[in-house]
Amino acid sequence: MPIEMRRRTFLAAGAGLFAAPAILSLTGGRARAATTLTLGHGAAAGNPRAVAAEKFAELVKAQTNGEIAINIAGSEQLGNDVAMLTSIRTGSLDLTANSQGAASGIVPEIAALGLPFLFRDAAAAIRVLEGPIGTDLDAAFGKVGMIPLDWWDNGIRHVTNARRPVATPEDLKGLKIRTPADPMTIYIFTALGAATQQIAFSELYVALQQGVVDGQENPLANIASSKLYEVNKYISLTAHKWESTPFLMSPIAAARVGKDGLAAIKAAAKEAGVLQRRLMAEADVKLLADFKANPAVAVNEVDHAAFVQATEPVNAAWIDKPFGGFVKRLIDAAKA
Repeated sequence: MPIEMRRRTFLAAGAGLFAAPAILSLTGGRARAATTLTLGHGAAAGNPRAVAAEKFAELVKAQTNGEIAINIAGSEQLGNDVAMLTSIRTGSLDLTANSQGAASGIVPEIAALGLPFLFRDAAAAIRVLEGPIGTDLDAAFGKVGMIPLDWWDNGIRHVTNARRPVATPEDLKGLKIRTPADPMTIYIFTALGAATQQIAFSELYVALQQGVVDGQENPLANIASSKLYEVNKYISLTAHKWESTPFLMSPIAAARVGKDGLAAIKAAAKEAGVLQRRLMAEADVKLLADFKANPAVAVNEVDHAAFVQATEPVNAAWIDKPFGGFVKRLIDAAKA
């Protein structure tokens, strides 16, 4: 074969080799490689957060004709929630369905969403977040380099432990309760007389199994998907607080996808959020029935009025914080 022919053959083959990994689309008459973003979260497979993350990826792909692809890393593959928030701010992670407790280390106001017995259910909380309170939080996150896309549901939370049913605040005294690194949860359980210890969620099952802590608090969906009931027989329906799952994006990632891409991502986050919140509501009903039917698990109701009374000082303490004006507006909005 002549040298020039061999050269042309090599170049043609090489061009095909290097073009193969790129997914191309035609926009305005020119080809553009697909942008891949990574979404990190800490939920186990099957959890409503994990299911909604997969739905979000499907929606983004469909709404952008494949121009934006979402790679999902769940179960704390990219580190815990605090680590993922740091990665969002530096741009080394693009998206995260995170936790209220971790986010409160950067935006302290968000912890107030978990004031004791503030919301009766997720629907009431979301109605508040769709108004001026949500706008205030959007601005607060923007100041620290994060874009809120939606408010997913981390559930109404209950107490589990391995030692005894918890029916009144007195029953918590002497128990070591794991909490996330969330000042509000720590305030609540200190007011209730428990000793608290902060342990990463990925390490919680083993900590309960080994007796490092006696119990913990989480929504039923998390208790089920991470099988915490296997090492905590007693599930006490305290319903002491609601928590959000802030769905956040890096501004660096937003710049990469452009105005239209960001609009598609926001729309997909909202639509996936509707699914996530519905799955959480359905899980509460189904899992409560499942737990009550499980002979290896003991479910009990609590003296709700006693818990409300014991945690009343928490509201006053948070109104006294530097962002007390926000806390007052939040309490008023929840009562409206």
